[in-house]
Amino acid sequence: MSRTEAPPLPEPLRVPVADSHTHLDMQDATVEEALARAAAVNVTAVVQVGCDVAGSRWAAETAAAHAAVHASVALHPNEAPRIVHGDVEGTARQGAREPGGKAALDEALAEIDALAALDHVRGVGETGLDFFRTGPEGVAAQEESFRAHIEIAKRYGKALVIHDRDAHADVLRVLADAGAPERTVFHCYSGDADMARICASAGYFMSFAGNVTFKNAQPLRDALAVAPAELVLVETDAPFLTPAPYRGRPNAPYLIPVTLRAMAEVKGLDEDALAAAIYDNTARAFDF
Repeated sequence: MSRTEAPPLPEPLRVPVADSHTHLDMQDATVEEALARAAAVNVTAVVQVGCDVAGSRWAAETAAAHAAVHASVALHPNEAPRIVHGDVEGTARQGAREPGGKAALDEALAEIDALAALDHVRGVGETGLDFFRTGPEGVAAQEESFRAHIEIAKRYGKALVIHDRDAHADVLRVLADAGAPERTVFHCYSGDADMARICASAGYFMSFAGNVTFKNAQPLRDALAVAPAELVLVETDAPFLTPAPYRGRPNAPYLIPVTLRAMAEVKGLDEDALAAAIYDNTARAFDF
């Protein structure tokens, strides 16, 4: 079977659930097709996440047009350094870019601020820190952008959606220093069990993606095991992080049942009970 071929629809869930983080604009299907496939397996709501100004505008427009879609808007942590310092080699999917300096970052953040004010925009993110793709020269721009997003989320009472890659201690430091919004979500949770306890004590939601099913992901499963059920979400981060046994093939919201069933096994919960809890948690996190 081709690595580019979409996996088959899994057995539908008996209880509706929500995909807390997806990128419909990066998937091959139309929005209508993606939502129909998701609904066929009882994934009845998705959070469409923007990673730059254009993607955030698209997220807001798509949420306005589809009741099952809720938008989150932001500059991705790796986007801020590209805006400030440029990307002359065009390493990102957006292509080459000239340096814009702080003024360009301020302009982009102002656009995110305006989008965050919209009623159908339910989150601000994905924002945070990423020390995997961005080197030391980009850290200051990332942190400035992160802090600005925290303030935007608090100003409008929206959920803050965190992207944290190889930056656990610094993300927690900035949240503690700046003061986290009332509702904060660690998207594609990547910490260990000790960090999960810290997040739980702060009331942060932890969203688990398809990588929780990977053979080498025992630390993630350990974290899921100790995360309180009332703070757990599920996501695809589609088209990325497709769960086993479909790893490497295109991900989409309709594959949420595969990840949720693996999560239920880790937590020793009935899948119906976990699905119901996760839907409620996602609705609380994103106020829908």
